[in-house]
Amino acid sequence: MNMAVAENLQEPVDENALVRRHADLVKRIAHHLAARLPASVEVDDLIQAGVIGLIEAARHYSGTRGASFETYAGIRIRGAMLDELRQTDWAPRSVHRRERAVSEAIRKIEQKNGREARDHEIAAHLDIDLAEFHAIVQDASRCQVLSIDHGGEDGDETMDAQDDTAGPLQHLQHDEFQQELARAISELPERERLVLSMYYERELNLREIGAVLKVSESRVCQIHGQALLRLRARLKSWRELAAVS
Repeated sequence: MNMAVAENLQEPVDENALVRRHADLVKRIAHHLAARLPASVEVDDLIQAGVIGLIEAARHYSGTRGASFETYAGIRIRGAMLDELRQTDWAPRSVHRRERAVSEAIRKIEQKNGREARDHEIAAHLDIDLAEFHAIVQDASRCQVLSIDHGGEDGDETMDAQDDTAGPLQHLQHDEFQQELARAISELPERERLVLSMYYERELNLREIGAVLKVSESRVCQIHGQALLRLRARLKSWRELAAVS
């Protein structure tokens, strides 16, 4: 049986087994990410942060949530690494603001139209040309400053990690967020979902993904970045609805 399918059928999830089985995923993502970061960034620091992300992913993963563990854990690991990078505060605040603006534009367009926001609609909403829009989403794909749950003013927020001291209501809200994250991944446009799967689950690099999709490496970078921004937009919309209800 395919490992991803087996994990999806596994109930309850064996957290220790998941961590052991996917330990190498942390190193691969760390080196993958470090290749596009300044030389001053230590790979060991990324690995240390990524291990925490992997443990959190194993702790909160449920095979009933729709996304394979590799995809889910890859995003959590990468998010933990980005949180570590963000603490160094080397990314320009203007980059955070541009990504936040794109995410908000996606959210408003999708709420209005009831379907996925398209590139030209997002650019028009922001009054920028497509070249500038694609540059912004490429920055998001390079993942120097972006995490899935992006709610702070300058990118200094973290993934929605669970606080062990939180009460029952906070634990429930955290579990609901994890379920919504998995659902949001499964409902991305097909090409964006495919890129995330190949990048996080199959661990292909951008060039290899481009060869599969028959597009340029820069286009893969754009698709990947837009997927992350779209996830952030949809999760923000979910948070607002959850707060009202």
